[in-house]
Amino acid sequence: MRQPYLHEHVTCVAAPATWLSGPSGDLRADPDGLFVEDRRVLARLTVTVAGHDPVPIGARRAAAAAAEFAAVVRELGDDGPDPTVTLTRRREAGPRGGTETLVLANASHETLRATVEVSAATDFATMGTVKDGLAAELSTVDVYPQAVSPDGMTVTVAAEPAPAGPGLRWEVTLAPRESWTARLTFARTDTAGAARPAGSSPLAVAAGDRRLDALVRTGVEDLEALRRTDGPDVYYTAGSPWYLTLFGRDSLWAARLALPLGTEVAAGTLRALARRQGTRHDPDTDEEPGKILHEVRPADASYHLPPVYYGTVDATALWISTLADAWRWGLPAAEVEPLLPNVERALDWLGGHDGFIAYRANGKGLVNHGWKDSGDGVQHADGRIAEGPLALSEVQAYAYRAALDGAALLDAFARPGAETWRAWAADLAERFRKAFWCPGGYPAIALDGSGEQVDSIASNMGHLLGTGLLNADESRAVAAHVAALASPFGLRTVSPASAGYNVLSYHLGSVWPHDTAITLLGLARDGHHAQAAALVRALLAAGERFGFRLPELYGGDDAATAYPASCRPQAWSAAAGPALLTALLGLDPDVPAGRVTIGPLAPSPVGAFRVRGLRVAGVHLDVSVAADGTPTIHSGPPGLRVARKSSGAGM
Repeated sequence: MRQPYLHEHVTCVAAPATWLSGPSGDLRADPDGLFVEDRRVLARLTVTVAGHDPVPIGARRAAAAAAEFAAVVRELGDDGPDPTVTLTRRREAGPRGGTETLVLANASHETLRATVEVSAATDFATMGTVKDGLAAELSTVDVYPQAVSPDGMTVTVAAEPAPAGPGLRWEVTLAPRESWTARLTFARTDTAGAARPAGSSPLAVAAGDRRLDALVRTGVEDLEALRRTDGPDVYYTAGSPWYLTLFGRDSLWAARLALPLGTEVAAGTLRALARRQGTRHDPDTDEEPGKILHEVRPADASYHLPPVYYGTVDATALWISTLADAWRWGLPAAEVEPLLPNVERALDWLGGHDGFIAYRANGKGLVNHGWKDSGDGVQHADGRIAEGPLALSEVQAYAYRAALDGAALLDAFARPGAETWRAWAADLAERFRKAFWCPGGYPAIALDGSGEQVDSIASNMGHLLGTGLLNADESRAVAAHVAALASPFGLRTVSPASAGYNVLSYHLGSVWPHDTAITLLGLARDGHHAQAAALVRALLAAGERFGFRLPELYGGDDAATAYPASCRPQAWSAAAGPALLTALLGLDPDVPAGRVTIGPLAPSPVGAFRVRGLRVAGVHLDVSVAADGTPTIHSGPPGLRVARKSSGAGM
């Protein structure tokens, strides 16, 4: 099985639909296609003019859901090097499919007559079949005007103007300086489809380093394109094309990093996951009472995993802390309180572990249950694969933070048990301090099944920052090791000194934008401004390299190199843009306490900047920061005190 590469593809997304094609715009071979709900609606789409393939001359992404492809028809028009007959293809994704608008333009001095013919076919392939590189074995059928699979999947095509036939064929006459337009609409009609949830953010940034403006703007557009609904609730799907579905870890981190856009998506994600919180022990799906799931899939596209799969060790703690963060950013108490029973069940799941929070693969799902979930993603420095059950360092930090966040919620809503969870967190921190710190003065990535430290110097330690698990000396030590892991384009997942290091591996040397963003937020919260600023500059450099649509991951040594199979856009990568604003501003809302604290990185790594349209408690916050880090509050939520945090390096 060979997973198709994506790095040269143009992607248009309006979840749950994705267009994928090369720069020509044609759909010819895997992974090309128009996909809806993890099934391929179009496997082939080509356009000929006068029996010839137009010559591609350019492609551009017009928006998250739209792209434009330009080509020249050399066989028509005037002789010579100047293009006189062009074909432009304007493509857009919608929730049930997409449109393709063809514009044939005649800039020559002659009246032209030509046949325009579109070949469109489907193979009804599941996304899993495409991802595994197996779809080439499937036969295709023409889709015009309709195609129906044996299992009832239905594809319909509408064309305007109506083709002369046979099939999608038009006889076109073009006078000089005239153009001809046809619009094709492709849709999957066997599913009810979900209306695209309305969402547009007023967030706007103007910075001395204009790369910040572009990275934030593109990230917000991509997050909007990745929105889906679960009943009345909105969430961010994990990424295109493989992961346009509800995830635990990914959807939670994306919503949490994107809290500057408001609390709506965080609230929807929390409710969608709460409805599926584990209630029983099921070894086939890794479900356990109180546990938050890993992912949800249609039954015919579940990638060798159960359609509802719980193989994640971190989503449960992240769910608690995402609720607490959303509450502090202004999620109304009336939306928080109904979720408190889910908080208590999630806390009980954390407390039900014997010792540290650990996992063991059951042989029917993923080998690793943390965010580095590839089979070789957790290694000793000498290259040995860590044997389970594994207790990951960042999961202990998430659990520590979740226990304190859960205690704060229980106290605020007059529910019992808060002190029990504070004591539990204190005990976890003390045990972590004794068990995880390696002789080199850094926390191990994990403890393996025998209790041995998995001693790779890895980016996981960055997730400990800002959680409160570390004391001041430990935070400084981690910040120093994080600085050593940094590349010019972000945080390496492991040190180049590790035996398994490979800059283009999935988890053993590559750079992940969300990993970098989480770490720089922790650095900023703990007062390590210089190290945080370096990671801000690194993400901006990566954004420039990738047209400001940050991929899922990439190689980040001397050049930001595309990881060929990387998803793009990916929700938690897109959310790195809004997260940068939180870090740059040192923004720390606490709406229940009636205050918003701001402590910008100083000096600012992006020069002077102004941010409008941040949402706190449902109201816009307008802030500017001078190059030296001095903030000015122009407007903010009424009734909340906006204060400046005291500056200083270190905790």
